[in-house]
Amino acid sequence: MAMAARPDIAELERPALEAALDARGHARFHAGQIFRWIYRRGVTDPDAMTDLSRDLRAALASDFRLTTLALAHRERSVDGTEKFLLRFDDGRTVESVFIPDTPAMTFCISTQVGCAMACAFCLTGKMGLVRNLTAGEIVGQVRVLAGALDMRDAAFNIVLMGMGEPLHNYDETMKALRLLADDKGFNLPPRRVTLSTVGLLPALERLAAEPVMPNLAISLHAPTDAQRGALVPINKKYNVADIIAACRRFPLQKRRRITFEYVLLAGVNDSPEDARRLAKLVAGVKSKVNVIPLNAAPGIPFERPSDQAIDRFAAILAERGINVSVRKSRGRDIRAACGQLIVEGARKSPAQQLAVIM
Repeated sequence: MAMAARPDIAELERPALEAALDARGHARFHAGQIFRWIYRRGVTDPDAMTDLSRDLRAALASDFRLTTLALAHRERSVDGTEKFLLRFDDGRTVESVFIPDTPAMTFCISTQVGCAMACAFCLTGKMGLVRNLTAGEIVGQVRVLAGALDMRDAAFNIVLMGMGEPLHNYDETMKALRLLADDKGFNLPPRRVTLSTVGLLPALERLAAEPVMPNLAISLHAPTDAQRGALVPINKKYNVADIIAACRRFPLQKRRRITFEYVLLAGVNDSPEDARRLAKLVAGVKSKVNVIPLNAAPGIPFERPSDQAIDRFAAILAERGINVSVRKSRGRDIRAACGQLIVEGARKSPAQQLAVIM
Protein backbone atom coordinates (compact mmCIF):
# COMPACT_ATOMS: atom_id res chain seq x y z
CA MET A 1 0.00 0.00 0.00
CA ALA A 2 1.38 3.41 -0.96
CA MET A 3 2.57 5.70 1.86
CA ALA A 4 0.03 8.39 0.91
CA ALA A 5 -2.81 5.91 1.47
CA ARG A 6 -1.63 4.81 4.92
CA PRO A 7 -3.69 6.59 7.58
CA ASP A 8 -1.73 8.23 10.37
CA ILE A 9 -3.15 6.84 13.62
CA ALA A 10 -1.98 9.98 15.43
CA GLU A 11 -4.50 11.97 13.38
CA LEU A 12 -7.47 9.63 13.87
CA GLU A 13 -10.14 9.98 16.50
CA ARG A 14 -11.29 6.63 17.81
CA PRO A 15 -14.45 6.40 15.61
CA ALA A 16 -12.30 7.10 12.54
CA LEU A 17 -9.80 4.43 13.59
CA GLU A 18 -12.67 2.00 14.16
CA ALA A 19 -13.91 2.69 10.63
CA ALA A 20 -10.41 2.28 9.16
CA LEU A 21 -9.97 -1.06 10.93
CA ASP A 22 -13.42 -2.22 9.84
CA ALA A 23 -12.68 -1.30 6.21
CA ARG A 24 -9.64 -3.57 6.37
CA GLY A 25 -11.52 -6.51 7.88
CA HIS A 26 -10.60 -6.03 11.56
CA ALA A 27 -12.93 -5.72 14.53
CA ARG A 28 -13.74 -2.16 15.55
CA PHE A 29 -13.13 -2.73 19.26
CA HIS A 30 -9.40 -3.05 18.61
CA ALA A 31 -9.30 0.76 18.23
CA GLY A 32 -9.71 1.10 21.99
CA GLN A 33 -6.83 -1.30 22.60
CA ILE A 34 -4.62 0.62 20.19
CA PHE A 35 -5.51 3.93 21.90
CA ARG A 36 -4.55 2.51 25.29
CA TRP A 37 -1.19 1.36 23.96
CA ILE A 38 -0.37 4.70 22.34
CA TYR A 39 -1.70 7.22 24.85
CA ARG A 40 -1.62 5.45 28.20
CA ARG A 41 1.49 3.31 27.72
CA GLY A 42 3.43 5.32 25.15
CA VAL A 43 3.92 2.30 22.86
CA THR A 44 4.28 3.14 19.18
CA ASP A 45 5.65 -0.15 17.80
CA PRO A 46 2.76 -2.44 16.74
CA ASP A 47 4.88 -5.51 17.51
CA ALA A 48 4.89 -4.47 21.18
CA MET A 49 1.08 -4.28 21.37
CA THR A 50 0.92 -7.78 22.77
CA ASP A 51 -2.83 -8.11 23.28
CA LEU A 52 -3.39 -7.72 19.53
CA SER A 53 -3.26 -10.68 17.20
CA ARG A 54 -0.15 -11.24 15.11
CA ASP A 55 -2.16 -10.55 11.93
CA LEU A 56 -3.47 -7.23 13.27
CA ARG A 57 0.00 -6.14 14.41
CA ALA A 58 1.31 -6.91 10.92
CA ALA A 59 -1.57 -4.96 9.39
CA LEU A 60 -0.89 -1.96 11.60
CA ALA A 61 2.74 -1.96 10.49
CA SER A 62 1.91 -2.29 6.79
CA ASP A 63 -1.39 -0.41 6.39
CA PHE A 64 -1.02 2.42 8.93
CA ARG A 65 1.62 4.78 10.23
CA LEU A 66 2.04 6.56 13.54
CA THR A 67 3.77 9.91 13.50
CA THR A 68 5.60 10.83 16.71
CA LEU A 69 7.35 14.14 17.40
CA ALA A 70 11.10 14.10 17.93
CA LEU A 71 12.46 15.60 21.13
CA ALA A 72 15.21 17.89 19.82
CA HIS A 73 16.21 19.68 23.03
CA ARG A 74 15.23 19.80 26.70
CA GLU A 75 16.16 22.54 29.17
CA ARG A 76 15.47 22.89 32.88
CA SER A 77 14.99 26.11 34.82
CA VAL A 78 16.28 26.75 38.32
CA ASP A 79 12.63 26.70 39.48
CA GLY A 80 11.96 23.25 38.00
CA THR A 81 10.15 24.43 34.86
CA GLU A 82 11.23 22.52 31.76
CA LYS A 83 11.15 23.64 28.13
CA PHE A 84 11.01 21.11 25.29
CA LEU A 85 11.93 21.80 21.67
CA LEU A 86 9.95 19.36 19.51
CA ARG A 87 10.54 18.68 15.82
CA PHE A 88 7.96 17.60 13.23
CA ASP A 89 8.48 15.52 10.13
CA ASP A 90 8.80 18.64 7.94
CA GLY A 91 11.63 19.98 10.11
CA ARG A 92 9.55 22.69 11.77
CA THR A 93 9.78 23.01 15.54
CA VAL A 94 7.70 24.27 18.45
CA GLU A 95 8.35 24.77 22.13
CA SER A 96 6.26 23.18 24.88
CA VAL A 97 6.68 23.76 28.60
CA PHE A 98 6.20 21.70 31.75
CA ILE A 99 5.34 23.78 34.82
CA PRO A 100 5.40 21.76 38.05
CA ASP A 101 3.38 22.46 41.18
CA THR A 102 1.09 25.22 39.88
CA PRO A 103 -0.58 23.76 42.09
CA ALA A 104 -1.17 20.90 39.67
CA MET A 105 1.36 19.69 37.14
CA THR A 106 0.78 21.66 33.93
CA PHE A 107 1.75 21.17 30.29
CA CYS A 108 1.80 24.37 28.22
CA ILE A 109 1.11 23.26 24.64
CA SER A 110 1.42 25.00 21.26
CA THR A 111 -1.23 25.00 18.52
CA GLN A 112 0.71 26.73 15.72
CA VAL A 113 4.28 27.21 14.57
CA GLY A 114 4.51 30.92 15.27
CA CYS A 115 1.46 33.17 15.58
CA ALA A 116 -0.38 35.67 13.39
CA MET A 117 -1.72 37.83 16.22
CA ALA A 118 1.46 39.96 16.49
CA CYS A 119 0.85 41.03 20.10
CA ALA A 120 3.40 43.71 20.87
CA PHE A 121 4.73 42.10 24.07
CA CYS A 122 5.06 38.51 22.78
CA LEU A 123 8.12 37.00 21.12
CA THR A 124 6.08 34.27 19.41
CA GLY A 125 4.17 36.95 17.51
CA LYS A 126 7.42 38.24 16.07
CA MET A 127 7.81 34.93 14.19
CA GLY A 128 4.62 35.42 12.22
CA LEU A 129 2.53 32.38 11.42
CA VAL A 130 4.58 29.62 9.81
CA ARG A 131 1.83 27.00 9.80
CA ASN A 132 -0.98 25.45 11.81
CA LEU A 133 -0.41 22.26 13.74
CA THR A 134 -2.54 19.20 13.13
CA ALA A 135 -4.53 17.62 15.95
CA GLY A 136 -2.01 14.79 16.04
CA GLU A 137 0.84 17.28 16.41
CA ILE A 138 -0.95 19.10 19.23
CA VAL A 139 -1.68 15.87 21.10
CA GLY A 140 1.78 14.60 20.13
CA GLN A 141 3.32 17.24 22.39
CA VAL A 142 1.37 15.79 25.30
CA ARG A 143 2.49 12.27 24.36
CA VAL A 144 6.15 13.30 24.31
CA LEU A 145 6.02 15.32 27.54
CA ALA A 146 4.07 12.65 29.43
CA GLY A 147 6.64 10.06 28.38
CA ALA A 148 9.73 12.20 29.01
CA LEU A 149 8.46 13.19 32.45
CA ASP A 150 7.20 9.71 33.37
CA MET A 151 3.71 11.13 33.87
CA ARG A 152 1.48 8.84 31.80
CA ASP A 153 -0.20 7.62 34.98
CA ALA A 154 -0.17 11.01 36.72
CA ALA A 155 -2.82 13.72 36.73
CA PHE A 156 -1.88 16.89 34.89
CA ASN A 157 -3.48 20.00 33.44
CA ILE A 158 -3.05 21.41 29.95
CA VAL A 159 -3.00 25.06 29.00
CA LEU A 160 -3.21 25.95 25.32
CA MET A 161 -1.03 28.99 25.93
CA GLY A 162 2.13 28.01 24.07
CA MET A 163 2.94 29.16 20.57
CA GLY A 164 -0.04 30.20 18.45
CA GLU A 165 -3.67 31.32 18.78
CA PRO A 166 -5.79 28.18 19.35
CA LEU A 167 -8.98 29.62 17.85
CA HIS A 168 -7.09 30.62 14.69
CA ASN A 169 -6.52 26.87 14.23
CA TYR A 170 -10.02 26.02 15.37
CA ASP A 171 -10.86 22.64 13.81
CA GLU A 172 -7.56 20.96 14.64
CA THR A 173 -7.55 22.37 18.17
CA MET A 174 -11.07 21.04 18.85
CA LYS A 175 -10.14 17.67 17.37
CA ALA A 176 -7.09 17.57 19.65
CA LEU A 177 -9.29 18.24 22.69
CA ARG A 178 -11.57 15.35 21.70
CA LEU A 179 -8.56 13.07 21.33
CA LEU A 180 -7.26 14.11 24.75
CA ALA A 181 -10.67 13.51 26.33
CA ASP A 182 -11.14 10.00 24.87
CA ASP A 183 -11.62 7.57 27.75
CA LYS A 184 -9.47 4.93 26.05
CA GLY A 185 -6.62 7.42 25.72
CA PHE A 186 -5.46 10.13 28.10
CA ASN A 187 -9.02 10.45 29.43
CA LEU A 188 -8.30 14.10 30.19
CA PRO A 189 -11.51 15.87 31.27
CA PRO A 190 -12.11 19.28 29.67
CA ARG A 191 -12.12 20.90 33.13
CA ARG A 192 -8.36 20.20 33.22
CA VAL A 193 -7.78 22.07 29.96
CA THR A 194 -7.60 25.86 29.57
CA LEU A 195 -7.74 27.51 26.15
CA SER A 196 -6.31 31.02 25.88
CA THR A 197 -7.46 33.31 23.07
CA VAL A 198 -7.16 36.98 22.11
CA GLY A 199 -10.86 36.80 21.25
CA LEU A 200 -11.56 35.78 17.66
CA LEU A 201 -15.30 36.31 17.97
CA PRO A 202 -16.72 34.00 15.27
CA ALA A 203 -14.60 31.15 16.64
CA LEU A 204 -15.55 32.08 20.21
CA GLU A 205 -19.22 31.77 19.25
CA ARG A 206 -18.51 28.32 17.80
CA LEU A 207 -16.68 27.32 20.96
CA ALA A 208 -19.77 28.15 23.02
CA ALA A 209 -21.60 25.25 21.33
CA GLU A 210 -18.85 22.64 21.62
CA PRO A 211 -19.64 19.40 23.50
CA VAL A 212 -16.05 19.26 24.77
CA MET A 213 -15.73 22.60 26.57
CA PRO A 214 -12.35 23.69 27.97
CA ASN A 215 -11.87 26.45 30.50
CA LEU A 216 -11.69 29.79 28.74
CA ALA A 217 -9.02 32.47 29.19
CA ILE A 218 -9.30 35.76 27.32
CA SER A 219 -6.11 37.71 26.61
CA LEU A 220 -7.48 41.18 27.35
CA HIS A 221 -4.42 43.21 28.43
CA ALA A 222 -6.07 46.64 28.39
CA PRO A 223 -9.39 48.21 29.41
CA THR A 224 -9.79 50.57 26.42
CA ASP A 225 -9.69 50.15 22.66
CA ALA A 226 -6.96 52.76 22.28
CA GLN A 227 -4.66 50.87 24.64
CA ARG A 228 -5.56 47.38 23.48
CA GLY A 229 -5.34 48.30 19.80
CA ALA A 230 -1.73 49.36 20.31
CA LEU A 231 -0.91 46.03 21.99
CA VAL A 232 -3.17 43.51 20.23
CA PRO A 233 -3.70 44.40 16.54
CA ILE A 234 -6.76 42.13 16.15
CA ASN A 235 -8.59 44.56 18.46
CA LYS A 236 -9.17 46.70 15.38
CA LYS A 237 -11.61 44.01 14.22
CA TYR A 238 -12.89 42.59 17.51
CA ASN A 239 -12.91 45.37 20.08
CA VAL A 240 -13.09 45.36 23.85
CA ALA A 241 -16.86 45.89 24.06
CA ASP A 242 -17.51 43.06 21.58
CA ILE A 243 -15.28 40.68 23.53
CA ILE A 244 -16.86 41.49 26.90
CA ALA A 245 -20.34 41.09 25.38
CA ALA A 246 -19.36 37.67 24.02
CA CYS A 247 -18.04 36.69 27.46
CA ARG A 248 -21.34 37.69 29.08
CA ARG A 249 -23.14 35.37 26.64
CA PHE A 250 -20.70 32.49 26.99
CA PRO A 251 -22.31 29.42 28.61
CA LEU A 252 -20.39 28.63 31.79
CA GLN A 253 -20.84 25.41 33.67
CA LYS A 254 -21.26 25.38 37.43
CA ARG A 255 -18.12 26.40 39.33
CA ARG A 256 -16.44 27.65 36.15
CA ARG A 257 -15.49 31.20 35.30
CA ILE A 258 -13.73 33.05 32.51
CA THR A 259 -10.17 34.16 33.18
CA PHE A 260 -9.16 37.56 31.85
CA GLU A 261 -5.39 37.57 31.29
CA TYR A 262 -3.77 40.96 31.71
CA VAL A 263 -0.06 41.36 30.92
CA LEU A 264 1.10 44.29 33.01
CA LEU A 265 3.47 46.70 31.22
CA ALA A 266 5.27 49.49 33.04
CA GLY A 267 3.85 52.90 32.12
CA VAL A 268 1.49 51.43 29.52
CA ASN A 269 -1.45 49.71 31.22
CA ASP A 270 -0.50 49.55 34.90
CA SER A 271 -1.87 52.78 36.35
CA PRO A 272 -4.48 52.98 39.13
CA GLU A 273 -6.91 54.44 36.58
CA ASP A 274 -6.31 51.43 34.31
CA ALA A 275 -7.15 49.14 37.22
CA ARG A 276 -10.34 51.04 37.97
CA ARG A 277 -11.40 50.93 34.30
CA LEU A 278 -10.69 47.20 34.17
CA ALA A 279 -12.74 46.53 37.31
CA LYS A 280 -15.69 48.43 35.85
CA LEU A 281 -15.33 46.62 32.50
CA VAL A 282 -15.48 43.07 33.87
CA ALA A 283 -17.96 43.74 36.70
CA GLY A 284 -20.85 41.31 36.48
CA VAL A 285 -18.97 38.78 34.36
CA LYS A 286 -18.42 35.48 36.15
CA SER A 287 -14.67 35.79 35.97
CA LYS A 288 -11.30 36.32 37.54
CA VAL A 289 -8.44 38.54 36.42
CA ASN A 290 -5.00 36.97 36.13
CA VAL A 291 -2.44 39.76 36.33
CA ILE A 292 0.74 38.72 34.49
CA PRO A 293 3.74 40.99 35.10
CA LEU A 294 5.66 41.22 31.84
CA ASN A 295 8.38 38.66 31.27
CA ALA A 296 10.92 40.99 29.69
CA ALA A 297 13.19 39.68 26.95
CA PRO A 298 15.39 41.07 24.16
CA GLY A 299 13.06 42.12 21.34
CA ILE A 300 10.16 43.08 23.60
CA PRO A 301 9.95 46.90 23.78
CA PHE A 302 8.42 47.10 27.25
CA GLU A 303 9.49 46.82 30.87
CA ARG A 304 8.16 44.92 33.85
CA PRO A 305 6.41 47.15 36.41
CA SER A 306 7.79 47.49 39.90
CA ASP A 307 6.53 45.13 42.59
CA GLN A 308 4.81 48.11 44.19
CA ALA A 309 2.92 48.91 40.97
CA ILE A 310 1.92 45.25 40.54
CA ASP A 311 0.62 45.01 44.10
CA ARG A 312 -1.22 48.32 43.80
CA PHE A 313 -2.93 47.25 40.56
CA ALA A 314 -4.11 43.94 42.06
CA ALA A 315 -5.26 45.61 45.26
CA ILE A 316 -7.46 48.10 43.39
CA LEU A 317 -9.17 45.22 41.57
CA ALA A 318 -9.67 43.28 44.80
CA GLU A 319 -11.11 46.36 46.58
CA ARG A 320 -13.76 46.54 43.85
CA GLY A 321 -14.83 42.93 44.31
CA ILE A 322 -12.89 41.45 41.41
CA ASN A 323 -11.43 37.98 41.91
CA VAL A 324 -7.75 38.58 41.10
CA SER A 325 -4.50 36.64 41.11
CA VAL A 326 -0.95 37.62 40.19
CA ARG A 327 0.83 35.01 38.12
CA LYS A 328 4.22 33.98 39.39
CA SER A 329 6.66 33.86 36.49
CA ARG A 330 8.17 30.43 35.91
CA GLY A 331 11.09 29.49 33.68
CA ARG A 332 12.24 33.02 32.95
CA ASP A 333 15.92 32.02 33.01
CA ILE A 334 15.38 29.60 30.08
CA ARG A 335 12.89 31.85 28.24
CA ALA A 336 10.03 29.47 28.97
CA ALA A 337 7.74 32.04 30.61
CA CYS A 338 4.57 33.54 29.16
CA GLY A 339 5.32 35.41 25.91
CA GLN A 340 8.91 34.18 25.63
CA LEU A 341 8.51 31.16 23.32
CA ILE A 342 10.14 31.58 19.91
CA VAL A 343 11.88 29.33 17.39
CA GLU A 344 13.59 30.07 14.11
CA GLY A 345 11.37 29.89 11.05
CA ALA A 346 9.96 31.76 8.09
CA ARG A 347 8.80 35.18 9.18
CA LYS A 348 6.07 37.37 7.76
CA SER A 349 5.26 40.93 8.67
CA PRO A 350 2.37 41.66 11.05
CA ALA A 351 0.46 43.24 8.15
CA GLN A 352 0.78 40.05 6.11
CA GLN A 353 -0.34 38.01 9.09
CA LEU A 354 -3.39 40.08 9.94
CA ALA A 355 -4.51 40.11 6.32
CA VAL A 356 -5.19 36.39 6.72
CA ILE A 357 -7.56 37.07 9.62
CA MET A 358 -9.10 40.44 8.82
